[in-house]
Amino acid sequence: MSSDPDGAATTATDDDLLPRLRQGDQAAYEELIRRYGPRLLSTARRFVGQESDAQDVLQEAFLAAFKALPNFNADSSLYTWLHRITVNAALMRLRKEKRRGEKSIEDLLPRNLDDAERSRLGEGWRVSKDDALESREVREFVRNAIDQLPENFRSVLLLRDIEGFSTEEAATALDLTPGAVKTRLHRARLALKNLLDPVMYGGDAR
Repeated sequence: MSSDPDGAATTATDDDLLPRLRQGDQAAYEELIRRYGPRLLSTARRFVGQESDAQDVLQEAFLAAFKALPNFNADSSLYTWLHRITVNAALMRLRKEKRRGEKSIEDLLPRNLDDAERSRLGEGWRVSKDDALESREVREFVRNAIDQLPENFRSVLLLRDIEGFSTEEAATALDLTPGAVKTRLHRARLALKNLLDPVMYGGDAR
């Protein structure tokens, strides 16, 4: 008996599950979904926001994963592989749907600063999934602030700071150059800092 990444007891390791999955074992599929579904749903939710959309993304991701199982060569963990597929499914959904009510990134950056001055402000606000974010209230402020970012900046921020993609991996996922990823990430962090500073440093949160 082993434990999954969340510490729950399981009856099979991923190495045990993989050959059964390749053989089309329904019980193995159900175990895989039970083991990783909640974490992957959280990942999808960070990108698409709405619970129904996140559920759709998760379903699309598992379908894509099951079809791609013959090509999985186990050079990464099964969860890492599923996580990448889920992120890609979320990005595909975002490309198909134009978000309404998005502000321009320029509207979210500190005012009256040129690009040189903005670059001297440093990295801006960095978020991490390792941060407890102290309270549900603070977590909601951060989530709402991230949601205000234009999709092309929000996706870069989520990939790099939350999902742990490297610059090169994010560039591949978004079909951008590494330089474009770095530029968007810097501006996204600055915009997030501008949105969160009044809340984090004593401003009126309401």
